[in-house]
Amino acid sequence: MSNISDILAFNEHFVTQKDYEEFRTTRFPDKRMVILTCMDTRLVELLPKALNIRNGDAIILKNAGAIVTQPFGNIMRSLIVAIYELTADEVVVIGHYECGMTGLDSERIISKSKDQGISEDVISTLRHSGINLSRWLTGFDDVTQSVENSVDIIRNHPLLPKHIPVHGMLIDPETGKLNWLVNGYEELEKRK
Repeated sequence: MSNISDILAFNEHFVTQKDYEEFRTTRFPDKRMVILTCMDTRLVELLPKALNIRNGDAIILKNAGAIVTQPFGNIMRSLIVAIYELTADEVVVIGHYECGMTGLDSERIISKSKDQGISEDVISTLRHSGINLSRWLTGFDDVTQSVENSVDIIRNHPLLPKHIPVHGMLIDPETGKLNWLVNGYEELEKRK
């Protein structure tokens, strides 16, 4: 049986047994918080448990590395929507140790894409269209610096209200221990 078949079979039982009832909530986060974190599988259950976040408490956005690379990309748009439409009034960027984006080699990914059937013509066309694949597929050298950079991009966004604290943290993917890198409350005080 395929993964999707297993998922659909489980889902049928989940709905029939009304197991969803314990997860009912609204779309508005009870703790009025939006979290940007990494898509690493170790964080799926660990991160909410380590933060005492339950269903309905926070909006959790995930991408590779918890990285904000551009102020007008999808992640920043989601953060802005969370603030203006979903009542979030605090932002937390949570990276993690041993992140796969550390030292990511864009050329290795391009090579792997070719191994999976993406033609050199496609790669060439993308590059000639002005897409810098090396930059787009790059990670970071230091996770602390990456979190601090993402916090800086968010905090300085022209559409972010000046009273919104933006925090930066690192989580240990083995233990859930948090390290607070950027205290958004202190940063707000400095701006006064």
